[in-house]
Amino acid sequence: MISNDYNFAVVIPMANESKDFDIFISNLKKSLNFIGSGTVYLIVDKVSKDNTLELCEQLSSGDSRFKTIWAPENKNVVDAYIRGYREAEPYHDFIIEMDAGMSHDPSALPMFLRVLNEGNECAFGSRFINGGSIWQSTFKRSFLSKSGTFLSNILLGTKMKDMTSGFQGFQVPVVRNLLKYNLLSKGHFYQTEVRYLMRRYRYMEVPIHYRAPSPGVSKKAVINSLSVLFYYFRQRITFRSKSL
Repeated sequence: MISNDYNFAVVIPMANESKDFDIFISNLKKSLNFIGSGTVYLIVDKVSKDNTLELCEQLSSGDSRFKTIWAPENKNVVDAYIRGYREAEPYHDFIIEMDAGMSHDPSALPMFLRVLNEGNECAFGSRFINGGSIWQSTFKRSFLSKSGTFLSNILLGTKMKDMTSGFQGFQVPVVRNLLKYNLLSKGHFYQTEVRYLMRRYRYMEVPIHYRAPSPGVSKKAVINSLSVLFYYFRQRITFRSKSL
């Protein structure tokens, strides 16, 4: 145990997670025990076709640190993140979002908390800085992540080493501002949009290890990503840059 002073939440969209549920939750519990605090919001919606909801509810009934949120109204993963933020925002000082299925390693949580506790308003997970990595991933997916970061930095004027990672944490006042903003992203570009909008906050990139991403990125998601990217690029070159 490192401290019981951290009043923080972890928001995790959960969909079709039965295969890796036990090992992921076991590792997550180890991190919570080490930290000595924390509440986890498990967001489940209709995308999940297996028994993930049942597993989450069983977990919540036996461990009060875990809150299962059934959100059938969600239309995409962005809705899941936002629903989690809304559930957690009134009760916590820090909120960290991460993916399930061991894509994100729960052992990184103490590092995110340390960065936020040191006065940074945002802590952004990065696979492309010293100590970070991306592994067990297809070449196509790795290429999209690296090229997406390069293109976003060029067009949006950001300077982050990783603009597409989904492991990130915020002080709650930042989350409150985010909840007031009408995000344009419907899928993968959400992470980039958030980092662009938060570029003027105090932030630090945190090294993370990313493993086993989803099988692919749909054509619809790519189109939405490019549409949102060029929207913000046009705003930037016409001196109407957006930020939170």
